[in-house]
Amino acid sequence: MKKLLIGVVLAIAVAGAAYLYLKKENGAPTFRTAKVERGDIVDTITATGNINAVTTVSVGSQISGTIQKLFVDYNSHVRKGDVIAQIDPELLEASVTQALGNYENAKASLEKAKVTVTDAERTYRRNRELLPDGFVAQSDVDAAQTAYDQAVAGLKSAEAGVTQSAGALKIARTNLAYATIRSPVDGIVISRSVDVGQTVAASFQTPTLFSIAQDLTKMQIDTNVDESDIGRAVKGQTVVFTVDAWPEKKFTGVVAQVRNAPIITQNVVTYDVVILVDNRELLLKPGMTANVTIEVKKFANVLKIPNAAMRYRPSDKSKEAGGGATGKKKEPMGQRVYVLGKDGKLQAVPVKTGVSDGVYTELIEGNLKEGEPLVTGEAPKGSSRPGGSPPGMGMGGIR
Repeated sequence: MKKLLIGVVLAIAVAGAAYLYLKKENGAPTFRTAKVERGDIVDTITATGNINAVTTVSVGSQISGTIQKLFVDYNSHVRKGDVIAQIDPELLEASVTQALGNYENAKASLEKAKVTVTDAERTYRRNRELLPDGFVAQSDVDAAQTAYDQAVAGLKSAEAGVTQSAGALKIARTNLAYATIRSPVDGIVISRSVDVGQTVAASFQTPTLFSIAQDLTKMQIDTNVDESDIGRAVKGQTVVFTVDAWPEKKFTGVVAQVRNAPIITQNVVTYDVVILVDNRELLLKPGMTANVTIEVKKFANVLKIPNAAMRYRPSDKSKEAGGGATGKKKEPMGQRVYVLGKDGKLQAVPVKTGVSDGVYTELIEGNLKEGEPLVTGEAPKGSSRPGGSPPGMGMGGIR
């Protein structure tokens, strides 16, 4: 009889345990939690932009011609005044020779005009002196005066011819000098658009031959900040950014300028925030895309709650099975998070929040303490991880 009683008790215990196990396996959730923490929250603006040299100079050609020599290539270091390219000067030298000949001819014409003026002036003076004594007629005096006036006009024309030919000679020499292309700044050649033998035409606009970055140790990022955030961007703010080329490294910079000109793309308005960056290690290159975080304001030593807890709302199963303190009870309006009570049931806690950094949000008001666990999600009881295999189904799959 005693053995029978023990067997009945054991059977009831096993049946009860099996019932509870199956009940939990059939929908009772397991809650994931995260604690209320105390720490810093930084209010930030996120944006993307392109890295560029602070000063990039486009070097072109002011004359047309054929590229005869190139003295630099990509990544060449140049100093101001260094020769970087040479256009074939043969036609330009011929133009200088021609202009010089015209100038010398104009000077000779000027000397001839001076002699003519002197001779006409002497004849006019002599006839005028002989007129009272009747040795010459009045018509001779008038003719001499006309010749003198014409000689003076010829002299002025010769002087203008000299000035004109001198200008033409200066133009020819200047064009010849332009055939030797020099660097206007100290820097590094970041692009080259021509090759030896290529003809450049400067008829309508100056063709760009080289782009020279003046100093690659100082770079800038031109970011597109959304109009909803631009009011919080101020000169002097600290910036942290990453680039795809160095995904594990964080670079820093500072806001140098908030430009007022809007950038409108498909009816989306953004503004250019210019960020200065120290590039002494030369890891950053022009054209790289930067993922920028602008630090607007830092809130130190505040209570913060995970954003996942702000997003969590209990499912129907969590209300029905074991964690259902809320049941059909009306839940509070507004922001709220959920905690597990001592009886294992969910309890909603109204909260008032402040700034967020995307992971945590500042807790301004709410009956929560540091270290208190908040529910951030739920998964079926018994699974080793969300979406894991049910008990009895290992790597071998379903039998």
